[in-house]
Amino acid sequence: MLSVVADVGGTNIRLAVCCNKTGDVSHLRTFACAEFLTLDATLFQYFSTLPEKVSALCLAIACPVEEDLVSMTNLSWQFSKTSLKEKLQLDHLFVINDYTGISLAVPFLNDQQKIKIGGGEADPLGVTAVFGPGTGLGVSHIIHVAKKWISLDGEGGHASFAPNTSEQADVLLLLQEQFGHVSAERLLSGQGLVNIYHAMCRLEGKAVEFHEPRQVTEVALENNCSIATRSLTLFCEVMGGFAGNLALNLACTGGVYIAGGVVPRFIEFFSNSEFRSFFEAKGRFKTYLESIPTYLITHDNPGLLGATVFLRQELGYIEE
Repeated sequence: MLSVVADVGGTNIRLAVCCNKTGDVSHLRTFACAEFLTLDATLFQYFSTLPEKVSALCLAIACPVEEDLVSMTNLSWQFSKTSLKEKLQLDHLFVINDYTGISLAVPFLNDQQKIKIGGGEADPLGVTAVFGPGTGLGVSHIIHVAKKWISLDGEGGHASFAPNTSEQADVLLLLQEQFGHVSAERLLSGQGLVNIYHAMCRLEGKAVEFHEPRQVTEVALENNCSIATRSLTLFCEVMGGFAGNLALNLACTGGVYIAGGVVPRFIEFFSNSEFRSFFEAKGRFKTYLESIPTYLITHDNPGLLGATVFLRQELGYIEE
């Protein structure tokens, strides 16, 4: 009897068989969501390739998962947890938010799957913050309680953006004209980088040339556009201030981790940026934050890794 984990995004679904004892994965497959009308059709297709019956399944999925009916935000897929469990004849079905999965992966990352960006040594059982600029801005914290890792989910990406320089304040005022309330996600996401660039163009009185985050990143890294370079610089500064706020909120002695699809595109630029100085720039608590480490996650699929952690904890195979 097999255990299967899945990381379900708006574009692709990644599936693997999980070894309950070790957490190792095998039979890794990726399917394009657009090729299937429903989630269960995708799962039936994958299950048909496996040598044994599947008894347990954990889905990490990019949408709210609290109710029995789960509807994906950026895809037409929806399903009933009860009905899906019956259709697939499962003994166990776990459905978690994708950021629950990403956060639960953190304690199990090795040194080759993360890059340290300053700070002291992490408390291995300390409260840990995880956030990630991507399509949006995901935020979570994890705590260790009763020999188990628990993800504290929330909507921290929609907390109000707090500028820390006059330039950031100028950008905020322009974004307020456009959006009204300006959340951190309006700056710290793929579209957020574009928002910053457009605002910087207005401040400089220059015409907007780029409308995609990849375009802004590429010309910034090539030093072919000073406004794009400054926009990426400001992005890293804002990210540092936001990460420092997360560290203060719950005394994150376990560190602060950055996930998401945006930052890995410019690792060297990020490592040399003012991210860390803005992380620590909290006035009287600068010394407090100097000791808290920050990391960039480089694991190819932390959501899938976290799904294995959740499943194995629920089945009683992980006892820390």
